[in-house]
Amino acid sequence: MKPLLPSRAFSPALKLTVALAFCLLLTTAQAENWPRFRGIDGSGISSEKGFPQSWTEKDYAWHKELPGLGHSSPSIWGDNLFVTSALGEGETRYLYCLDPKTGAEKWKAETKLKKSHKHRKGSWASSTPATDGEHVYVEFADEETYLLICYDLKGNKIWERNLGSFTSQHGHGSSPMIYKNLVIATNDQQGPSSVTAFNKLTGETVWKADRAVRRTSYATPIIIDHPNTGPQLICVSGATGISSLDPETGKVNWTTGEFPMRTVSSPVYGEGLIFATCGGGGRGKLLYGVDPTGSGNVKETHIKYERSTKLPYVPTPVVYEGHLYLWGDSGVVSCVDLTTQNNVWTERVDGGYSSSPVCINGVLYCMTENGDVAMIDASPKFKSYEKISLGDPSHATVVVANGQMFLRTFKHLYCLNAKK
Repeated sequence: MKPLLPSRAFSPALKLTVALAFCLLLTTAQAENWPRFRGIDGSGISSEKGFPQSWTEKDYAWHKELPGLGHSSPSIWGDNLFVTSALGEGETRYLYCLDPKTGAEKWKAETKLKKSHKHRKGSWASSTPATDGEHVYVEFADEETYLLICYDLKGNKIWERNLGSFTSQHGHGSSPMIYKNLVIATNDQQGPSSVTAFNKLTGETVWKADRAVRRTSYATPIIIDHPNTGPQLICVSGATGISSLDPETGKVNWTTGEFPMRTVSSPVYGEGLIFATCGGGGRGKLLYGVDPTGSGNVKETHIKYERSTKLPYVPTPVVYEGHLYLWGDSGVVSCVDLTTQNNVWTERVDGGYSSSPVCINGVLYCMTENGDVAMIDASPKFKSYEKISLGDPSHATVVVANGQMFLRTFKHLYCLNAKK
């Protein structure tokens, strides 16, 4: 189940070039941006160091109250932090740009929509913005309107696209993502569904892939670059299961066929496999680990790992150092050895979870719904740490960028600096 890496003989000059590039990569990784939901590639993994497993109120660099309610995570690029919030019953939505060093507001952009329903665990600002350091992209939706909006870094609206009505049971939850000169929106809902790529500078449609319709999906896609296939856009929904599209054209490469239930957690890629779950009622019901080198319907040929017990429904898994970490909604966490496919351990980390774990320098951080930061080692040997309470509920995923950790609750945002 390891990735199929091509064998090559390297010349001394090429070895030196690779070594220099690797040193540059290490330097860059020490101060990395967090431009989308769950980081650079959606894996939820950061190599940054210096973050503690114990801290107190006085250790925060800053703490800011955000008006209204929101479950989105921040996205960060350099000296700009972007986060969303909503007032009332969703009729007023905000995109904020803050200074990540101080929490000071640089600007905010307001979007007016209709009042709309939401799930008791949802919000009207659950979509995490995406940024490339030149623009920021945000999605908001009500029953009649689904907006994708582009702003420059000074808060000027550059373009806006209305993707039509949005029909769902639980509201809108997926997040935009950027690939090269494209910004991609996944619109898997109970009405007409599609994945659409827009020119990120002009908002013009580059391609649109119509999708089968069933229940709304709340998952955010990822891009993988497998050595044998090149880039693939990986999407999940109940109606299509796990599917691979050509990110340049939207053409479908392969699909597993439909999942039996809806998808909330997002796909992840590691050890040569794509992992994704479906579920309902607060429990994951089925997980596939798919080899992404197939074509057409790959259900019978390329599903290399399957699991139907002790699975997350909302939290997205993490693949780290040959192991798959499954953090369940009720706090049941499992570690799977992907070489042997054996379950290494299953332990309970008390709490309910509507956020996704992220791995920071070998430690998994995940927010409980009560607003506690739970931490365990991402290791074949289970070790947990005492939770840190933030005193306000949270459904947002932890973010780390450029030597800072950001913890978002329903109404607050906390910043914790790494220790030197």
